[in-house]
Amino acid sequence: MSALFLHCRGGFETEGAAEILARAAELGVTGYCKAKANSAYVVFYPHVPSQAAELHRRMTFSALIFARQWFVVVAECFDLPVTDRVTPLVDAAGALPAMASEWVIETPDTNEGKALAALCRGIQSPLQLALTKAERWAPETDSMAAGLRLHVCFLSGTAAYVGYADRSNSAPWPMGIPRLKFPRSAPSRSTLKLEEALLWFLSPATRAALLRPGMRAVDLGAAPGGWSWQLVKHHMSVTAVDNGTLAPELLDSGLVEHRREDGFRYRPAQAVEWMVCDIVEQPIRVAQLAARWLVQGWCRRAIFNLKLPMKRRFQEVEKCLALIHAELGQAGFNYRLACKQLYHDREEVTVYLGRE
Repeated sequence: MSALFLHCRGGFETEGAAEILARAAELGVTGYCKAKANSAYVVFYPHVPSQAAELHRRMTFSALIFARQWFVVVAECFDLPVTDRVTPLVDAAGALPAMASEWVIETPDTNEGKALAALCRGIQSPLQLALTKAERWAPETDSMAAGLRLHVCFLSGTAAYVGYADRSNSAPWPMGIPRLKFPRSAPSRSTLKLEEALLWFLSPATRAALLRPGMRAVDLGAAPGGWSWQLVKHHMSVTAVDNGTLAPELLDSGLVEHRREDGFRYRPAQAVEWMVCDIVEQPIRVAQLAARWLVQGWCRRAIFNLKLPMKRRFQEVEKCLALIHAELGQAGFNYRLACKQLYHDREEVTVYLGRE
């Protein structure tokens, strides 16, 4: 059998299923999804099983919004003996198209998944030994900088999916979750959303080039200052726009100017490199605002969140992105637009928009 397994945020299985069905249809692939509410994953079954691997090759993972991580399923091991789980998992790994240069044991991001942590730790050493002996896996070398990653995803103590992902076309973190530590000096946990966005949307070289000391940025809806704090960490000069109160430590940094104004009405006196925005407002209004900032030349790049409604969330995101494409296309700009529901997002998605 062959299918696509997609990790997602619990409660967003419907959106993950709608998206993979739509993206597959664009490539001429039809199928169906199994998506149980609050399971934190979706499994897409093409009507032609071999097309799962084809989709993994042809589809760009970073273009998927609601999938945190994915892999091609080569086996469903749903009756693992508790006395020897390793042998059937290693046998299943024999269906990989090539030897893996990396492997990972994971679970869905749910309370039930977290309860399997002890099992995952306990099986790690014997599984690695067996995979090495069976020549299913070899440690990464310089000549295997990309290659395949073997995925073993436990649903319970006796059930697991086994599959693979192209390491260059998947998330670099297990389950697509970067393990970020909340800085004690940050004003709010929202700072982790912007930190993750910078990791996800920008390569290390691009971050070094675009987050330089002395660059200017505007933070719309800044209070209490979690996103401004992230910019100040890079020694950027920030205009924080919000009628609310900012953390005193930010103002003491000497890098933050607080403007008590409406973020939708504020206009910068001169162009800035970055605009970031985490305003709680209708997503279409925030999308219009971000597009206007680039079209008017007020900023070169923006990262912003779209707070989603309770229903038809995938369709709402599609509508917002279509509006941005239309606005910047009409202006004749070369630009990059990317969108992802990040691990630290809640009922929202994060968007990157930049002139190229």
